[in-house]
Parts: sequence; C-alpha cells; structure tokens
Amino acid sequence: MGYEAVWKVLEEIVIELRKKGVETTTDVINDLKSAKILMKVLDASESDHSETAPKIEQYLGSVEAYIVTEAQKIFPPARIDMWLKRIEEASCDTCQTCRLKSEKTEKSETNFVTGVPRDQKWIRVKPLTNLPSEKLKQLAEETNLSFREEKGGLLTVHGSAENIKKFVEKMSKQASKE
Repeated sequence: MGYEAVWKVLEEIVIELRKKGVETTTDVINDLKSAKILMKVLDASESDHSETAPKIEQYLGSVEAYIVTEAQKIFPPARIDMWLKRIEEASCDTCQTCRLKSEKTEKSETNFVTGVPRDQKWIRVKPLTNLPSEKLKQLAEETNLSFREEKGGLLTVHGSAENIKKFVEKMSKQASKE
C-alpha cells in the first residue's frame, strides 16, 4: 500500500477543508501525524512490519472517514468522487501506473544527508511546541543516538535503525501525552 501517497491526498483534503473554514479536530490531526511517524518507523525498520502497517492503515482510515464526511457537507459530489478515486489509486499497490508514481515520489523525497555514517539510519525532526528541541535532544541521548541542528530549527537524529525506531516511539508517546 502506498501509505505516503494516501497520506498526501488526505493532507490535501484537510487543507481544502481549512480553506473553506472547517476546523478539523485535534484527534484527526494527531492521527495524521501518528501515521506519518509510523511510516518513518516502517521505513527505518528492517524487521517484520506486522504491527506497524495495520496501525498506519487504522490511522489513515480514521482520518479518511472523518474528512470525507466533512467534505461531503461542503463540496460537490464530483469533487468527493475525485478525491476518493485518488485515495484508491494511491492505496493500490498492484497496478503499474501507481507503482511508478510511488517510486518517483519516494526517490524525490530521499535526501542525501552529509555527516551521517553510511551504516546508520537517520530521521529529520521538526520541533513542536509540545516537543521542543531540548526535549528531542534528550530523547535522542536516552536512546543512544547522535543529533545535530539543521537550518530552520530542524534536528537530524542518526544511529542504528533499532534506536531510531525507539526514538520515534518515545517521541510519539511524549507528543501524545501533551
């Protein structure tokens, strides 16, 4: 399943709803963020995906159900059908066209990060109000990861894939507490 592509379509719909003055609930936004974090965990993980993938699907399904219902109140049925078709195409992993689109998207988002050893995985994190840079640095140190500050306040955290996964899990637990 093209989780990233589905996530992007859902994010686009949320933006369209906001433009029309519809505020989405914090639960929906948190589910969208959680899905994104778990997608990063899935990418960093080299082990079995049996726990992570269903959770991502659950988050994305929950967001889709809410925002499509809200969109039906405002937008014409043709627009809703177009979005649903895009979501279906994005989640399709069997057809050649969809696979090529997702491969192109994945390649365009892969950035080369200097200063990170080749044998290590990395993740770039944007500090939030409830998860400031200091707290992210502390979580990185607790999970035996290295980090450095980037332009725009971003934090690049790197280390073993297992420790990155632990870091993301701690980060998501911390973000959900507050």
